[in-house]
Amino acid sequence: MLAELVHQKNCKKNNMIMDADTGELACSNCGAVSLEKIIDMTAEFSGFSSEGHYNNSRVGMKTSLKMADRGLSTIMESQDKDSSGKRLSSENRRLFYRLRIWDRNSRSSISVKSFQKAFTLLDGMSSKLGLPESVIEETAYLFRKIAAKKILAGRSTSAVLCASVYMTCRLTDTPRTLHDVANAGNLKKKHLQRIYRFLIKELELYPETYNPREFVTRVAKAVGLPEKTERLAFKILSISEKNNVSTSKNPMAMAASAINLASVMNNEKITQLKISEASGISAVTIRDRTKEIKEKIGGEVNG
Repeated sequence: MLAELVHQKNCKKNNMIMDADTGELACSNCGAVSLEKIIDMTAEFSGFSSEGHYNNSRVGMKTSLKMADRGLSTIMESQDKDSSGKRLSSENRRLFYRLRIWDRNSRSSISVKSFQKAFTLLDGMSSKLGLPESVIEETAYLFRKIAAKKILAGRSTSAVLCASVYMTCRLTDTPRTLHDVANAGNLKKKHLQRIYRFLIKELELYPETYNPREFVTRVAKAVGLPEKTERLAFKILSISEKNNVSTSKNPMAMAASAINLASVMNNEKITQLKISEASGISAVTIRDRTKEIKEKIGGEVNG
């Protein structure tokens, strides 16, 4: 502290005290006062209860990337009056008239409108897909990065946002399929795939593929399989991974096929159509993948 340097030569003690009323630091022995003012970290207003006092804060709500203005919006009333109710002077009225016009124009810019539309859709998708807050913030950051590259022109804002959501899920290892994101965003899967490939190329991001085991519990619960069959499906996928059966395969298709094979081995009365509806994978694909797994690792599973 600067106060320590001031009284160090004359005072051997270093007992600094803080005066909250004056905002000063002083030595309790010699009375030397620091030239630096302290920062008052207490609440802005006094409350009627202990909880109300501590809940009052000087800083307001936290900033967030999922808001078009990052949570730092301004509110300017149309009345030309101050906080006490008195009318403003003619000079101040002209000043605030210009400020209101600038504030209105800033809210109506093209970039802000695209952010408002995108982040409104993001709130709806987050509730449908059950996304955590960290994934939502990362998606908003990725969308802002895409907007900064000026590649939104001529493309649907909702499609680019849905592709950003799927890319963020891949980057953060949050298991959500293309089918899930397309349904949540009311888009066609092929259109979403096309936008996703375009963003990968433009942003030079190459997310790793999902592990099929991340989808086993989800599908097993949806079709009502017991835990014994679910554990067998995990075992089938582990053996398939060791034998490179799941390489370059759709993770959800592999998970659905492992569940189908496990249910057959445990004599569970679960049809392929039911598994297909729960996973979003066609019954033909499930049969083909199940046949491939049985041919390559059938003996190891039975053993």
